[in-house]
Amino acid sequence: MSSPKRRIETDVMKMLMSDMEITLINDSMQEFYVRFYGPSETPFAGGVWKIHVELPDQYPYKSPSIGFMNKIFHPNIDELSGSVCLDVINQTWSPMFDMINIFEVFLPQLLRYPNPSDPLNGEAAALLMREPKNYESRVRDYVQRYATKEAADAATGEPAEEEDEDEEMSDIGSFSDEEPTGAMDF
Repeated sequence: MSSPKRRIETDVMKMLMSDMEITLINDSMQEFYVRFYGPSETPFAGGVWKIHVELPDQYPYKSPSIGFMNKIFHPNIDELSGSVCLDVINQTWSPMFDMINIFEVFLPQLLRYPNPSDPLNGEAAALLMREPKNYESRVRDYVQRYATKEAADAATGEPAEEEDEDEEMSDIGSFSDEEPTGAMDF
């Protein structure tokens, strides 16, 4: 089983060598945070999110689990859990994709082109379809309130000054102890 392990290391090293900000959790290449910035020319522009990533042992044959740690208002992202509804991560994942694809292509595309017909946040979907201007206004409000650098740093419930990642995962770690079909698996 050294192939998936090698692939995990390759993908994570690519991300670490890119201009992305990655924080490994417990020095593990299978669990880490990525600082994600809202795409320009969208209502999400200027936003900063901390995204929790877990790579299953079967990666890349099984898709990664990703979730927004600080709040975002989007039809395809659950506001409370941060779960993401995205076909390319959920149903159509392929070993040809790698982690950089998620953060440079898939998530920016999702924020640019939400799919209100397959919502995880029904309120955001309804607002987008019925009142697109109010939807954009609400997104911008969330960005200002919840998607600042400080909010992203503090998104695990720890004070922003303390960057001790080891303890921060204790409450989230329970997801990975469940069956692989748990709520956080995508």
